Amino acid sequence: MVTPTIRVKSPTEAKRGSVVEIMTLISHPMDTGLRKDKEGKVIPRNIINKFLCVYNDELVFKAELHEAISANPLIQFNFVAEQSGTLELIWHEDGGQVYTTTRELRVL
Repeated sequence: MVTPTIRVKSPTEAKRGSVVEIMTLISHPMDTGLRKDKEGKVIPRNIINKFLCVYNDELVFKAELHEAISANPLIQFNFVAEQSGTLELIWHEDGGQVYTTTRELRVL
């Protein structure tokens, strides 16, 4: 499988105490284990099962994903920015693969 691409839309600056919106998408097939390939063999289950967002070592958002989520899942959430720091977006896949990206946020 090709390594998924993670895209993130997030501000680089925010006022202290303001609500910050984050949008992130991962390119992933989200195979449920119910479909078959051209030869009739079942395509094994392979989904993103958990998403975490950590800001300055503090968990600010968590989502558990299941088979009903479509390919290329998009997640949008908000949190309150209190201090400058690093936003870490972590996607967990079946089988233990973890995909991570970071963004910096400067609080004014």
